Amino acid sequence: MTMTPKELAQMIDHTLLKPDATEAQIVQLCQEAITHDFWSVCVNPFWIPRVRLELSGTPVHICTVIGFPLGATSTRAKVAEAEQAILDGAHEVDMVLNVGALKSQHTKAVLEDIQAVVQAAKGKALVKVILETGLLTDTEKIKACELSVEAGADFVKTSTGFGPGGATVNDIALMRQTVGPRMGVKASGGVRDLQTALAMINAGATRIGTSSGIAILSGIQPASETY
Repeated sequence: MTMTPKELAQMIDHTLLKPDATEAQIVQLCQEAITHDFWSVCVNPFWIPRVRLELSGTPVHICTVIGFPLGATSTRAKVAEAEQAILDGAHEVDMVLNVGALKSQHTKAVLEDIQAVVQAAKGKALVKVILETGLLTDTEKIKACELSVEAGADFVKTSTGFGPGGATVNDIALMRQTVGPRMGVKASGGVRDLQTALAMINAGATRIGTSSGIAILSGIQPASETY
C-alpha cells in the first residue's frame, strides 16, 4: 500500500479519553491535531465546547463517546447524550454496544439501542459502534457487526481502550468481511506505532483511534514521501 503522511493523518482520531485529562491537555490535543492534520480529536463529551473553541476555523473534526466505557446505560440516556454532544459541536459519536445484552442474545434490544442513536444523529453526525471485541467471541463479533449494519451505523469500532485487549488484525479482517466494503471500520486500542497502524489498514481499517498519532507519524522515514 502506498500512502502519503497526510493520507495517514487523515485516518487518525487523535484521542484523549482518560478520566483525569485536564483542560490544558485537551487544548494541547487540539493543537497537535491542527499541527499534524489529524482527521479529528476524540474526547469525552464534557470537553466538546472547549474543543469546538480551539478548533474553530480549522478542518479538524470533533469526535466523542456515548455510553462510555461500558455501554450498559439505557437507550434513552445514550440518545440524550448523543443529542447534547451534537448540539455542542460533535461531528462523530462513538457509542458503546450493550455488550451484556448481546451476550444474553437480546439482539432486538441491541439493534434498537443502536438504531435510536443513529436516528438521533441522522444528518448531523456519523455514528460508530464500539463492539469491545476483547469481551466477545467471533460469533458475537459477527452478530454485533450485522446489527450495526442493520441499524444504519456508519462504522464499527473494535474497543474502548478500557476493556480487555484492543484492536487486532484478525478482528479488523473479520469485521471488514462482515460489514462489506461500504461501512467504516475503526481500529482502536493498542495502536501505538506505524507498523501496527499499517497492519490494521491493510486488514481493512479505514480509521485509527489512538493517543499515539504523533508517534505513528514519527515512524515515517524522513527521506520517504510515501509509505
